[in-house]
Amino acid sequence: MAAYEAILTECFSSIDTEIIDYVNGLLEDGHDEIDTPDDLFEAIGIMLLQTDESKTEDDIKDICGRLYGIMNGSRDSNSPDQSHKRMLTAPVQMSLLGKEGEPLTQTKSIWIAKKENASQVDPKKLEKAEAKILKNKDRKGNVPKAKTNGAHDEASASQQFNRKDVKFDASGANRSYDIKIDNFDIAFGEKVLITGASIQLLAGRRYGFVGRNGLGKTTLLRMISKKSLKIPSHISVLHVEQEVHGDDTVALQSVLECDLKREALLQEEKDISNKLSANNAKCDGELSSRLTEIYHELEAMDAAKAPSRAGVILAGLGFTPKMQAAPTKEFSGGWRMRLALARALFSKPDLLLLDEPTNMLDMKAIIWLENYLQSWPTTILVVSHDRQFLNAIATDILSLHNQKIDTYRGNYEVFHKTREERLLAQQREFEAQQQYRDHIQVFIDKFRYNAKRASQVQSKLKILEKLPKLVPVEKESKVQFKFPECEKLSPPILMLDEVNFYYTKEKIIFKNICINANMDSRICIVGENGAGKTTLLKILLGNLDPVSGIRHVHRNLSIGYFSQHHVDQLAMGLSSLELMAERFPGMNSEVYRGKLGMYGVSGDLALRPVSSLSGGQKSRVAFALLGMKNPNFFILDEPTNHLDMETIEALGNALAKFQGGVVLVSHDERLIRMVCTELWVVRNGGVETLEGGIDEYKHIVEKELELNC
Repeated sequence: MAAYEAILTECFSSIDTEIIDYVNGLLEDGHDEIDTPDDLFEAIGIMLLQTDESKTEDDIKDICGRLYGIMNGSRDSNSPDQSHKRMLTAPVQMSLLGKEGEPLTQTKSIWIAKKENASQVDPKKLEKAEAKILKNKDRKGNVPKAKTNGAHDEASASQQFNRKDVKFDASGANRSYDIKIDNFDIAFGEKVLITGASIQLLAGRRYGFVGRNGLGKTTLLRMISKKSLKIPSHISVLHVEQEVHGDDTVALQSVLECDLKREALLQEEKDISNKLSANNAKCDGELSSRLTEIYHELEAMDAAKAPSRAGVILAGLGFTPKMQAAPTKEFSGGWRMRLALARALFSKPDLLLLDEPTNMLDMKAIIWLENYLQSWPTTILVVSHDRQFLNAIATDILSLHNQKIDTYRGNYEVFHKTREERLLAQQREFEAQQQYRDHIQVFIDKFRYNAKRASQVQSKLKILEKLPKLVPVEKESKVQFKFPECEKLSPPILMLDEVNFYYTKEKIIFKNICINANMDSRICIVGENGAGKTTLLKILLGNLDPVSGIRHVHRNLSIGYFSQHHVDQLAMGLSSLELMAERFPGMNSEVYRGKLGMYGVSGDLALRPVSSLSGGQKSRVAFALLGMKNPNFFILDEPTNHLDMETIEALGNALAKFQGGVVLVSHDERLIRMVCTELWVVRNGGVETLEGGIDEYKHIVEKELELNC
């Protein structure tokens, strides 16, 4: 401390002692905030310049350098047991100090004694210097760490049971296939997702389940499938969530194996036949009798038609005859998920739980699935954000909002209209009641102390007490996407000229394709899975080189590419803010927050580990990272997967306003109609433009399905 004071008094002949004390305290206590002489200059430079105006900025920097050198030397040399010692400016009488742990006996301590002369330093200078330190800490990019909580890893559910229903179910007499789950709560760690909710699923009806990302729709499906929420024990439940494990089992057999009863009967029939064959002429009457029973059971369950029924399902989901005979280990994750869906459709459980089934399908498979589910005999609960799909298959809609679940009759369009009318009526009723309450309250306030009107006032008070408590409509915050402004480029921007491409000469993917896209292009690419849509995107991106032909690209073109696997490639242990700082270092945390906020990732959501976010929230983070690159051309591969309807709407609006070009692969009809003005169909080794757009393509697909049937 004496060394610092010596330098300051040497360099400043009339420096105030309060400034010396402040600088001494800062240098001794502020090591963590001061890493360089420049940091020290930012903290105290202005104060020292104002102390002696004859000195230049370079002079003050030299003084700060000398002070920093002493501070840095003392920091390196101090041992743990010596670092707490300080030189005192007054003697201490040890006899007046209490024993360890006891208070001091003297009333005035040198540790808190103040000088009698008032400070001559402007307090604003000190405040300004301290603000500089805080600003310097923020400038270094201190990004808050992800909020970790072990409870995030698993959801929990609680439910209120009716004792009578439990006894009835345990007796085995319950034969109803209606499902009623009363008064249940679901939480994910410390976050309550659903509270005090009740749902009733009537047998044979198809329920669409909608709501914003992250509210708990998928979690509810998992709670039902794991029996964490109690449903009648005789009802079979199947949740299509995990992809099929790859092994040597062929795809068709993998589907057939779902019918456990049929498989068991066929195995038993095979075993009995082998035994009878081994006995030759000796006939076992008991075995023969059992074999006859097996044949009758197989005939009753139409077992002979099972392979053809499984083949129809696989074909509808896009499996060619060759693929149906291929081992499951040869399929990618997306195709194994399709296989899992095929197994579920074949087994026909009493309650089928589907979570975004259209994410893995092309438009042809989606149309087939819509038609197939319309005649589904048992109960379905499906989470989906595809409006057209829900319009086609749903008989009822469950809406998750504000931790509650409301049920609406009809498909999505009917639900949307009914909900708007219901919310409008609720708001009007609330406002009317408020006016009535205000009118009564005016009377009460006016005559509260009037003895003649006492009985009337009491009557009015009772009226207020009896009025039901209504609440105003809570409007959900509007989701907004905002892509950054970009540089306009003159055409040609991106062009393929007579391009040929193949991985092997035996299978040509593209032959002599000629396509181009400009800054005002809004192009949607459609086609069956395996036709080459993703390959075409990779050629446009330059990730694959044409076998022949030319790819023209503008020298200033900056492409933002969103792939189906973007979400899977995020570091799940980091928060969204930490991801931003890792990918784009050197910026203030507020800059990262601002960028994330443009895509609906704000508040505590930005601090949560990515692993704890819903699929849609992860997609928003991926879009925020994409926007940081300021692209002037977007190539998007299935961008709507896992996004809720409000976010899809926001994405569509943002793409429509985007000043650059857009090429996207999507099966979401709503997004295509909002954004795209041009449709490219990939098929038969070529790329063709359909003048009639999405309507013409759907008409072509429906005709093909009719012919296949």
